[in-house]
Amino acid sequence: MPTARPRAVTMADIAKEAGVSRATVSFVLNDREDVAIPEATRARVRRIAADRGYRPNAAARGLARQRSGWYGLVTEIVTSPLAVQVIRGAQQQAWAEERFLLIAPSDDEWQMESAAIEKLLEQRVEGVIIAATWHRPVVVPPNAYDVPCVLVNCFDAKGILPSIVPDEVSGGRTAAQVLIEAGHQRIGHVTLEPGIPAQVGRLDGFRRTLAEAGITLDEELIVAGDGSTESGYRGGVELLERDDAPTAIFCGNDRMAMGVYDAAKERDIRIPEDLSIVGFDDQQFLAESLRPGLTTVALPFEEMGARGVSMLTSLTAGSAIDNAKVEIDCPLRLRSSVGSLLR
Repeated sequence: MPTARPRAVTMADIAKEAGVSRATVSFVLNDREDVAIPEATRARVRRIAADRGYRPNAAARGLARQRSGWYGLVTEIVTSPLAVQVIRGAQQQAWAEERFLLIAPSDDEWQMESAAIEKLLEQRVEGVIIAATWHRPVVVPPNAYDVPCVLVNCFDAKGILPSIVPDEVSGGRTAAQVLIEAGHQRIGHVTLEPGIPAQVGRLDGFRRTLAEAGITLDEELIVAGDGSTESGYRGGVELLERDDAPTAIFCGNDRMAMGVYDAAKERDIRIPEDLSIVGFDDQQFLAESLRPGLTTVALPFEEMGARGVSMLTSLTAGSAIDNAKVEIDCPLRLRSSVGSLLR
């Protein structure tokens, strides 16, 4: 026969045992310092509540305080290898700021995103973070404007909501710099899909850094890819079969770098002895498993998640945001795919 669950301890139970009113218990357990209650009474109420295992009703407390302590995170990236980094960063920062994070998947569909936000609003979240798989402008559902909202790894197409995004230009600079410092001057680039923020920014940073180093970029060494391994392979073949092939290739992401590895292997081109390669994203299971390990520029997903929570906390507190679009540096992950031409 199943055992009945014990009845939850109520404020009335605590009030009876403490010999005070239920209102007094409520004031004490809700930390109402504006009510004159002797410290001895406060201590007695708290001790009885702890001894009896009292658990406050979060929904009722939220209604009383007009705040729940909850933030919502809406994202289509819950199944992405990089998703855990955004969620980890956001969760850790939320705990540090005494907030609780509710996560709702959106599956990259506008209707589902709107429904996910609505469910979070029903839970009385104080604010919402919307995180995207890849850096791009987004159209935000109207109900996202009902509470403070911050975008992560994307930005508002209308230019209204604040956002946290990767600094793509500095990432391209970092990739170019590590190759320049290794002595490379003839450097190819397999780009992401033309026109997206990551492709534009990474190529811009790459181009600027070469120019500042006095290196002329051969435009014929820039090959358009689409982010896939296959396009990286095709780009690698195109570059490596040139009579004046580059000594190094910067790939717009790690998957395309893997394709370039395959193209080099087919041609008995050794990495990094004959060819240096730098990727982007730091997809760890990919970058670390390639042989040799891929030197790459990391997307700062964990920091973006944390900074999104911090910005949301400022907004929910009524603080003004000085910089509505914050760009986060993309750090270098140095492994073994860059060889030196310096002697």
